[in-house]
Amino acid sequence: MSRYRIQEVTSERDLRRFITFPDELYRDCPCYVPALHADQKKSLTSCASLAYCSHKLWLALDGDKVVGRISGMVNPKYNERYGTRRARFGWFDVIDDFEVASLLLGTAEDWARAQGMDEIHGPLYYNTLGKQGMLVEGFDNLPVFNTLYNYPYYNDFVTRLGYEKECDWLEYKMDAQQDIPEKMTRMAALLMERYHLHEGNVDTLKKDPEQVRKFFAAYNESFAGAVYNFVPFTPEEIEEEAAGFIPYLSNRTSVIILDENEELAAFGITIPDISRALQKARGRLFPTGWFHLLRALHTYEYMDLMINGAVPHWQNTGISAILHAKMSERYRALGAKWGLSNPQIETNSAVNVWAKYGDNQLYMRRRCYVKNM
Repeated sequence: MSRYRIQEVTSERDLRRFITFPDELYRDCPCYVPALHADQKKSLTSCASLAYCSHKLWLALDGDKVVGRISGMVNPKYNERYGTRRARFGWFDVIDDFEVASLLLGTAEDWARAQGMDEIHGPLYYNTLGKQGMLVEGFDNLPVFNTLYNYPYYNDFVTRLGYEKECDWLEYKMDAQQDIPEKMTRMAALLMERYHLHEGNVDTLKKDPEQVRKFFAAYNESFAGAVYNFVPFTPEEIEEEAAGFIPYLSNRTSVIILDENEELAAFGITIPDISRALQKARGRLFPTGWFHLLRALHTYEYMDLMINGAVPHWQNTGISAILHAKMSERYRALGAKWGLSNPQIETNSAVNVWAKYGDNQLYMRRRCYVKNM
């Protein structure tokens, strides 16, 4: 008989233990970046995606000690869009014990089958806004704040349980002070002139709710056909996301490109990396977490390239050259040392742009696994 048991999260105490378990699991890991506990609680109980997604949370217990956690999710908009019957798993963390991993994933699979699903994939969030992809390369590197970290044995466990690769996302680290390729600089200047493009004001956008909504509408459009597994965001999700990160944007670190009609053409959203600040905060804003985060937002050694894209009719025009040229100018002016790219699907041609930089390295590789049930 197993020494372990699975318990569904149904109480505030269980939820606290679910949220804080990784802090104990990764206590001695220098590369783990804790999420803010308050943000995690909102994601698990009241975020906008839960208006249409269903989910369950479970703990694995050894006596009364937490030894693992997992969430099962169903996004009906995803299944309708792609003609599938897929569940997702996420918030998967486990001690180095295959039996615990088997119990957790088996529980999520049983729940998924009960929901009428015939496949399960992950680790994923409800939608493409959250953390996704199990780390398979780059375990000695510090991840950016909105990505996952896990021990290498996680991959061994899921593959032993019959999960196979669905897709990989790649992240690159680049010297922020290097010159961008001359060809890219020339192309950027030509495109700006030919199409009457110009830079917009990020600070103005932040103060205008209508412009923020238009930005996210363009974001929805631009990623609808380019991002793997993408599901367009609801108005409520857009409002929630805007409230979460728009205030932290500035002209110093981000770029928006407008056409001659003042409509958005492309965007490069970057913030200073806050991973080290989150490590110091240890999941809490108070009493000192806010100070570490505030200081990090004015420290430009590492830059987190969060979102880069173009409105659909501007895609495949070379407009990314403008973004790269403008972002390079900003990094050099700020004295930034390193740029960390956002995860991009390995089959997306946009990921090839990083190879054009002379000083770059593959920083991390993440994998989505899938299993037929």
